[in-house]
Amino acid sequence: MSGKGGVGKSLVSGLTAIALRRKGYEVGILDADITGPSIPKMFDLTDHPAGNDSGLLPVTSKSGIEIMSINLFLPGEDEAVIWRGPLIGKAITQFWEDVLWGNLDYLIVDLPPGTADAPLTVMQTLPISGVIVVFTPQDLTSMIVRKAVNMARQMDKRILGVVENMSYLYVPEINKNIEIFGKSRAEEMSISANAPLIGRLPIDPALARLCDEGQIERYDSDIMTELGESIVRSTSANIPPGQGKND
Repeated sequence: MSGKGGVGKSLVSGLTAIALRRKGYEVGILDADITGPSIPKMFDLTDHPAGNDSGLLPVTSKSGIEIMSINLFLPGEDEAVIWRGPLIGKAITQFWEDVLWGNLDYLIVDLPPGTADAPLTVMQTLPISGVIVVFTPQDLTSMIVRKAVNMARQMDKRILGVVENMSYLYVPEINKNIEIFGKSRAEEMSISANAPLIGRLPIDPALARLCDEGQIERYDSDIMTELGESIVRSTSANIPPGQGKND
């Protein structure tokens, strides 16, 4: 989660799920961003969810990640969902209660920005293990993101770690990292949130291109390995692959 929009919550959600899947875990993504869902686009998913009397079946990505998003139900990916708060909350609750997630080790919930209906529904309804806070280096962003940190604390939810996205741009011609959005605030945010720094993600044109093409699962870098290992260390369960508790 993050109080600020446009910081890359969906990207971090997707990369986290992929990193855990590559470590052998059974992983799902619940796209709780009802009015601005982007997870299906990044994973190139267009199939509508199937279902039976028992519930809905999530759509499975190429690498085996189970995904549920409102965009999978729409006639076109650019159709607008114009709903008030209660309907948004109901949809998120149904994605948790009515979807047959199976025996997952990890379920990643991708939240919209802010501290209103959707984050509140998730924190009150889902038995979440904790929160991963996503932010970018700008001071304005950091201020707004701290609102999300305070919300998590008020709801008695553990902050598993913080991720600084768009932290820098690596320029291979000069072998140097350029901090386009200003000096990194990763350590500052880690201290403020009293949580470990899970990672600093660079601005990577190759990753942006893969997301646009729906091929995020093809992305590979040392950052992915570090991200997966950090998440496993941060979760209280720290379970071995295949030992998930979801039914």
